[in-house]
Amino acid sequence: MKVLVIGGGGREHAIVWKLSQSKKISKIYCAPGNAGIEELAECVNIKATDIEALVDFAYNEQINFTIVGMDDPLMLGVVDKFEEKGLKIFGPNKKAALIEGSKAFAKELMKKYNIPTANYEVFTDYKAAIEYANNQKLPIVVKADGLALGKGVIICNTYKEAEEAIYEIMENKKFGEAGNKIVIEEFLTGHEVSVLSFCDGDTIIPMVSAQDHKRALDNDKGLNTGGMGTFSPSRIYTKEINDYCMEKIFKPTLKAMKEEGRPFTGILFFGLMITEDGVKVLEYNARFGDPEAQVVLPRLKGDLLEILEACVDKRLHEVKVEWEDNAAVCVILASGGYPLSYKKGYPIKGLDKFKDSKDIIVFHAGTAKKEDEIVTNGGRVLGVTGIAKTLDEAIKIAYKGVEDINFEKMHYRRDIGIK
Repeated sequence: MKVLVIGGGGREHAIVWKLSQSKKISKIYCAPGNAGIEELAECVNIKATDIEALVDFAYNEQINFTIVGMDDPLMLGVVDKFEEKGLKIFGPNKKAALIEGSKAFAKELMKKYNIPTANYEVFTDYKAAIEYANNQKLPIVVKADGLALGKGVIICNTYKEAEEAIYEIMENKKFGEAGNKIVIEEFLTGHEVSVLSFCDGDTIIPMVSAQDHKRALDNDKGLNTGGMGTFSPSRIYTKEINDYCMEKIFKPTLKAMKEEGRPFTGILFFGLMITEDGVKVLEYNARFGDPEAQVVLPRLKGDLLEILEACVDKRLHEVKVEWEDNAAVCVILASGGYPLSYKKGYPIKGLDKFKDSKDIIVFHAGTAKKEDEIVTNGGRVLGVTGIAKTLDEAIKIAYKGVEDINFEKMHYRRDIGIK
């Protein structure tokens, strides 16, 4: 069986790594891939957003199954285009992917179906947004409606900061068309938890919990990033909380999407906040999280492909999804300057030490091959994942791995996993 994975980051490396363990797969392709993925799959020089080229490649190469890793191609309708050609593909179609593609749509869905979330208002008018923000309790959260590489959410501690955020998004077009509409919502306090889930439109099976570290610097300081590290399981996400979420959030969301004529097949990612008033939804994503995939997939027992095929075939209820009784911690090694400007092309040293390691996996994100060397090629460069029986052991193992890797201006947080 021939499989194609669309994307080229750490999440896609984790997906390819897990798929490479499947006995059903004869060959894996990845478009565009990276230097780490290249060791497990044939990388194809097609951008993840070049939908026509991806369809042509899958059709001509007789790809049996395609998995979409990234959000952009989902919003561009890659699933619809593949299905039109009779090609099997895992991910939500364009209508269903709107649950991530529009924060306003997601908030209105939650309001309509009584799914707990923060209070909010949606604005397309700049002056009205400013006036509303100046009458809210601080801090407040300003969000670009569309996709913004995980950076379109700004927490504002003063009215001046709120005005600047609204101006940057709506008038200065910091995130382009994604900022034509904004959501202003109350700031929730508590513990943030990520729960990814397998969905086939009718059945939902949550994965093990994870917690992300979005800020660039230790102690949650600095700018928002795509994620500087993550760990699984969450220390605070109990069975009781999971049971509550199943009945009040997970199942109702899947049912709501079906009732809206947008049945969701794929990975539905719930960004949750556990507050004193209960669990509330911060956001939805329509694909594996990055870097959450790098700690969740290593804990998955069995064949990932079989689960994804069951989702596409609408028979997820027949599948038993099982997890290892262990813990995983992923520390992101980033380029100095990320998430703002940074240089590429620095040689990466120390990767050979992990070729046969059972408790450390190094997932590549922003890497490339340059002659015989692997060099930096993005903001987030590597994800060093440590696996152990307990979280505290996994933290030690992950940071032990970090010590053995080096590239110029390497930056990472030193507090991943201690939340």
